[in-house]
Amino acid sequence: MNSIYRSIALLIKSLLIMLMVFDTTLASATPEISNQPVAIIIHGGAGTIKQALMSDELEAEYRAVLNEAVTRGHTILLKGGSSSEAVVAAISLMEDSPLFNAGYGAVFNHQGDIELDASIMQGSDLNAGAVASVRHIKNPIKLARSVMNASPHVMLAGSGAELFAQQQGFSLVSNDYFKTERRRLQLERIIDQQTSITRPPKPVHPLLVKYQFDEKKLGTVGAVAIDQQGNITAGTSTGGMTNKRFGRIGDAPVIGAGTYADNSSCGISATGHGEYFIRAAVAHDICARVAYKGISLQAAQDEVVQIKLVNMNASGGVIGVDKDANIAFSFNSLGMYRAGIDKHNKAFVQIFQRN
Repeated sequence: MNSIYRSIALLIKSLLIMLMVFDTTLASATPEISNQPVAIIIHGGAGTIKQALMSDELEAEYRAVLNEAVTRGHTILLKGGSSSEAVVAAISLMEDSPLFNAGYGAVFNHQGDIELDASIMQGSDLNAGAVASVRHIKNPIKLARSVMNASPHVMLAGSGAELFAQQQGFSLVSNDYFKTERRRLQLERIIDQQTSITRPPKPVHPLLVKYQFDEKKLGTVGAVAIDQQGNITAGTSTGGMTNKRFGRIGDAPVIGAGTYADNSSCGISATGHGEYFIRAAVAHDICARVAYKGISLQAAQDEVVQIKLVNMNASGGVIGVDKDANIAFSFNSLGMYRAGIDKHNKAFVQIFQRN
């Protein structure tokens, strides 16, 4: 009888051990759920944005698009999407808006055409992609992502970039798609001012009067995000400078100048006078200061934007997210279109220095 009890006890013990092993195997096979908070911040350009000259209606339009763009990106992050997906979604929406100097509504070059630049970088592996001087790509940020993911190169330019785009399944659009009356009038006015030395300049068109609040804005759009895996991505897109010549390319597609991301420090998207931002390696410099000096993202941004760039007589601003999902921005101009949702789900939309 005792032998029967011992046999039953051994059987029960064996079953318990098997259950414990099975439970441990299941636990190790179950993917860990990340507690990493998400965050995103975007910009729509910095410069001389005069609140007194902006109508309430236009201000509401800008705030609505900024809010929609940052919300779209944040929703992707909350659903477990990657920071790259969130950045591309937010920037694409701004590229589709005529309010910003990127994609539809970008500024004209000297010949009366549109040339677009964009870049994207992911901090997980330092992979990056950029395009410059493209004329027929509806959303340049999407092509920059394809360069990053499907090309051994970092930057493609002009017709070569568009040939690659077609091979990747992109449809080309007419250059006229990007052209708006507001931007055409801006070009005409600049050329008129340059050639009216011996005669009075032409009267200002009512449409230009409507938008005179940001006539000298340094237009670019950008976004930086961190996802649930702790991966940071930064992206930037622009139409460059009105009346640009000779195939001029600014900082937006230059990795380290207009865009940079590294999971060990931060991600940055910049907007400003590109020539200075290239010389100062603005985006990389900020991330390097975070990494090497051990200072906060805000402090690093302020050192570069408020001191280094000011000493160079350069105007503009930056946005960023650090490895701990803190968001920050800094600009030395009268305003910068910006919006963000931090790791506590607190959102903001701002334009002016004092909003």
